[in-house]
Parts: sequence; C-alpha cells; structure tokens
Amino acid sequence: MPAGRAKPTPSSSSPIARILANTAWLLGGKGFGALCSIVYLAILTRTLGLKGFGHFSLIFGTAQALIAIAGFQTWRVVVRYGASHVHERNWAAFGRLGMFAGVLDAVGAACGCLIAAVVFFGFAHLLDLNEDYIVPGFLFCCAQLWALVSAPTGMVRAMNKFQMAVYVEAVVPVGRLLGAVAVWLMTPSVGWFLFVWALVDLIEAALYWAMARKLCPEAVRLAHLKDYRRALDENPGLWHFFLVTFAGSTLDALTKNGPLLIVGGIVGTRAAGLYRLASQLSQALSKFSTMLTRAVYAEVSRMRVASSLQEFRKLAVQTSLIAGAGGLVVVGIALVVGRGLLGLIGGTAFEGGAAILVPLAVAASFDLASVAFEPVLHSTGKAQLSLTARLIGLAVLGIAMVLLIHNGPSGAAWAVAMGSAALYVVMGGMAFFTLRHIKGDEPLQPAEQSTL
Repeated sequence: MPAGRAKPTPSSSSPIARILANTAWLLGGKGFGALCSIVYLAILTRTLGLKGFGHFSLIFGTAQALIAIAGFQTWRVVVRYGASHVHERNWAAFGRLGMFAGVLDAVGAACGCLIAAVVFFGFAHLLDLNEDYIVPGFLFCCAQLWALVSAPTGMVRAMNKFQMAVYVEAVVPVGRLLGAVAVWLMTPSVGWFLFVWALVDLIEAALYWAMARKLCPEAVRLAHLKDYRRALDENPGLWHFFLVTFAGSTLDALTKNGPLLIVGGIVGTRAAGLYRLASQLSQALSKFSTMLTRAVYAEVSRMRVASSLQEFRKLAVQTSLIAGAGGLVVVGIALVVGRGLLGLIGGTAFEGGAAILVPLAVAASFDLASVAFEPVLHSTGKAQLSLTARLIGLAVLGIAMVLLIHNGPSGAAWAVAMGSAALYVVMGGMAFFTLRHIKGDEPLQPAEQSTL
C-alpha cells in the first residue's frame, strides 16, 4: 500500500454498503420527487396540450444543452481532488478548491448567457419556436445557468453528506408541484410555468451554498477566492482533468438533449412534446442510475486514496453487477406498463409515445449498467479514455440519427439506444482493461499524466 494511504478500519462499513446507503438517501428524496414530477407533468401536459408542451420542452431542452456547453460540472473536479483533502482533513485546501470551482461556475454561467442570447435571438426559427416564447425562453435559460451550483454539490458529495443533500434537492419537486398547481388554477401558460421552474431552481442553488457553508464553514469562505493560485498548485493536473471532464459532460448532454432539439427542428413541435414526455418518463424509471452514479463517483474517488487495489477492483465489479440488474428492470417496466403510464400522465394524445419510451428505456438501461465505468477511469487518471468513449458513442448516435430520423421520434429514440450501447461496450472495455493493468503499488495519478 503506498505511503499516505490510510488503512480502512475494520469497524467501518464496506464501500458497496456505503454506496447503497448513499443511493438510498438520494433515492428517498428522488422517489418522493418522482411522485411529484408525475403530478406536475400531468398538469403541464393536460394544461398546455401537445403543442404547448412541445414549446415548453424545446425551451427546457435548449436550456439543458446550454448548461452542458457552459456549465462546467465542477462537482467532478471537487470530488476527484477534494477526496484526498477531506481524507487528510485539510479544510483550507478543500475550501480553496471548492471556491475556485465556484468561480468557474460563475464564469460558465456568464458565457452561457451570451450563447443563449445568440441562440434565442438569432436561431429560434430553427427550433420551430413561437416568437412569443423567445424572450421568456432566453430569461429561463439564464436563470437555469446561474442556478447550476456544481461546486457546493461537489463539496457535499466529497464530504459524504448525501443525506443532507436530500433535503435541499426535495425543494425542486415540491416547489414545481406547488407552482404548477398555482399556475394551473390562475393563468396557465408556457411563460408562467417557465417562471416557476426558474424560481425554484434559483432557490435550490442558494440553499445548496448555505448547506455547504453549514457543513464546512472552514471551507466555504470568500477569503479563499484570492488563493486560486494555491488551489492550482495543490491539485496538480486540475486544469487538464477539468477540460477533459467538461468535454465529456458536454458530449453526454448532447447525446441526451440533442435528439429532442433535432426532433423539434425536423419533425415539429408536437413531435418534440411527445418525445419529451417519453424521455422524461424513461428518466424517471432510471432515476436509480443517476443516484447510483453520484454515490459511486464519490466512493470510488475515496477508495482510490484510502483503500487497497483489491478492494477498489471489487467495488467496481460489484457496482456494475447491481447496476446491470437495475437496467433490466427499467426495460421490463417500460415494456409492460409504458403505454399506460404515458396515457395516465398526458392523456390519449400522448399514448403514441410508447414506441419512443421503449428504446429510450433500453438506452437508460445501458447508462445504468455502465455507472461504474467513468468513475473508475477518472479516479485512475484515465479521464481521456472516458472522453474517447463518449466521442465514439456520439458518433454512433449521429450516424444512426441520420439513418433513422425519417421514422420520426421513434427513429431518434432508437438512435439514442444505439449510441448508448456503443458507449457501454467501449467505456466498459476501457474500464476493465484499466483495472486489470493498474499496479498494486501505483498511487493516484493526476489527470495530466493520463494517456490515451
């Protein structure tokens, strides 16, 4: 075992137990959130209708794409490098890292607002977007960009305080539900629903920073902002890792949100609404994937600096098996009750989305089964490999989209499934190759030393 790596105490829980416990905490909040989301989605679809919901979906999808481009996902940097600071209880270094990440979040939000202005005031016609929604859509995107507080999220996860995050993240589904009911009872419109969504997300952002401050007041201090150079010196390879993971998250978001925008631009607004509801439902069914990813990423980063290589490998294999079983469940649910759920939420006009839901569920199952692959590559200094895998997956998606888009939204959904399958095969092969060839005495490598 390399020097500086603490030996795990016998009394501590196993890594897989910690992952499942953290996932359970997250799912506890998200399970409640999923129930709320079904209700407010029903209000949205039934109030706005297929075309109105299509406009809402295109604006929301554009915001998510802009977040991917300008939102730097700094939580990965904080977890990746902050794990060692937390392990050593070096709160000053952890604070410098976290606050530097917060500055990156702000820079990304400002850049994103400029891009949003170009998109909405210059190219809204390409999205088949009604002129009445251009200004509300732009303002909504700006609010979403500033509400993406990735840095405090990473600080909370690096400290393994997932149970605290549950309470803050519950604000979003509850706020959206209450807001949707209020808009429904007063003046239902796309603009008012966008306003509610934006306001709730901004409130959550403020609460996340407040929680990070409460959990670690030594770290969340404005005084750390002037020490950004020390943050770079204390975390070698940070810039390289940041750029690689930013590129990877951008490709991931293009994979998830690009098809919706393509459907809206080529097929039409109504088709976009149908695709969005099916996509939203598939995401709800695979919520376990998102929660497991967050828990796994933090635990894998911690294990790489605090445990033996044998335990590290065992954790990756166990997590992959659990996630794979979850993926099969997601597909089974979509096949059996998918059409009924779509009809229940949106009415008969949305039942045709069943042909879209099944391939999207297949895609979600591949995402779920690959939940441990990227954390393994990132924590072992091989972040460039995950980026390469995402490029290959995006290329497969693009080719399949060109070949299948003439089939409408269902063709786009099958293209997404093919891209996810390619990503699963390639990234899985890279992850297990890395685990097999890493040496037992090899220390945690900074990202700048990673090679293709």
